Amino acid sequence: MKIAFHGAARCVTGSKHLVTLKNGKKILLDCGMFQGMGPDTIHLNREFGFDPAEVDVMVLSHAHVDHSGLIPKLTKEGYKGNIFCTPGTKDLATVLMEDSAEIQENDIRYVNKKRAAEGLPYIQPLYTVDDAKKAALQLQPIDYNKWTTITEDVELLYTDAGHIIGSACVHLRIKENGNIRTLTFSGDVGRYRDVILRSPDTFPQADYIIMESTYGNKLHDMHVTTPDQILEWVERTCVQKKGKLIIPAFSVGRTQEILFALNQLELENRLPDLDYFVDSPLSIEATEIVKRYPEYFNKSIQKILQSDKDPFQFKGLKYVKTVEQSKMLNFRNGPCVIISASGMAEAGRVKHHISNNVENSRNAILMTGYCEPHSLGARLQTGVKEVRIFGVMHEVNAEIGAIRSMSAHGDYEDLSQWLSCQDPKAVQRLFLVHGEYDVQQDFRTRLSKKGFLDIEIPELHYEVGLG
Repeated sequence: MKIAFHGAARCVTGSKHLVTLKNGKKILLDCGMFQGMGPDTIHLNREFGFDPAEVDVMVLSHAHVDHSGLIPKLTKEGYKGNIFCTPGTKDLATVLMEDSAEIQENDIRYVNKKRAAEGLPYIQPLYTVDDAKKAALQLQPIDYNKWTTITEDVELLYTDAGHIIGSACVHLRIKENGNIRTLTFSGDVGRYRDVILRSPDTFPQADYIIMESTYGNKLHDMHVTTPDQILEWVERTCVQKKGKLIIPAFSVGRTQEILFALNQLELENRLPDLDYFVDSPLSIEATEIVKRYPEYFNKSIQKILQSDKDPFQFKGLKYVKTVEQSKMLNFRNGPCVIISASGMAEAGRVKHHISNNVENSRNAILMTGYCEPHSLGARLQTGVKEVRIFGVMHEVNAEIGAIRSMSAHGDYEDLSQWLSCQDPKAVQRLFLVHGEYDVQQDFRTRLSKKGFLDIEIPELHYEVGLG
């Protein structure tokens, strides 16, 4: 058996890991899109590092675009097999892939206008909406905690990862030469004190582990609750300065957590009387999907549901669907809160809102999740005085902030707890992926002290044999 790491190798996006068995069968774990990688992003997304037509089966951990976003390109270029996932992931990945395709088509139209003016040939998107719809037909749902044969001599088990609705840790039981070995892929590990979702589940002893490490050297701030932090920003920006609070938020997971926090403030009679806009059709659709899976919620939310039928709805909440409605928000003079995708502010409507509001000192931009170092969200957080958006330089006069407690990724204590069900001496190799290299080195040191003996940090396209 061999594993090749074709994404999320010493970076946090583009998750793709190809397992090749001795019988020649190839199993692809995730097929994610690279995001926020600066000028390298386009090239990284156009070259898989393997032939999609040679893949026999694909297993998807969850729906986030950095794990699912290149599936339509994979199927377009020859992959014909099943794409296994949980039911929740199937629903979310279907809409996320189509949204990604729409963004690409819109961006390409803009780029091609400029290229035509310069006498350059047109370029094509990675895939189209039609490609995304065709890819969704290959999604094959499997429930949690059920061993399922997915190809000759290989069984799949999903356990809850607690990251977003439908997220799962992947466990493959592989029979080769009369021996059975277990390979575990963490996907993205959630938090054990998540305000909405169940905690990550325990899992069978693994021989090999591929593990994410996004926050492998950080602890999340647990001293101040998310509702209190959001309230502080709303009061300072909207109530005191009469400005707009722009909140970039990932459509799946983060948007629902923000809505839940605002709902909590209303239940406690602390929510300021303002207009709160969710300006993202994808976020609206994703929220409706999340509501369809209450069985994935933790016990606290289950209890709240007994008295509050919709924990994501509150007074003043308005959903913005059309482009025209979104543009009209730019002409509002009064205070309001705008929650919009994408979370790194690299694409989507929130990028337009930032460009229209970043120069006004009454306004504020509040980041709520991880941002790739090259992304607009990350650049704003470094304290730059000017920032280029859509080719235009803007002075940064708006207040820039971040809430560190909202990450759906576990910190090093959560990641260590996830591993605590394993006998370190029985794990022959542990591979750290989905993390910045300096963070991974710190996390490797921490795991070594816990008894894990062979910990590798693979580079992009690195392939290793496992005997």
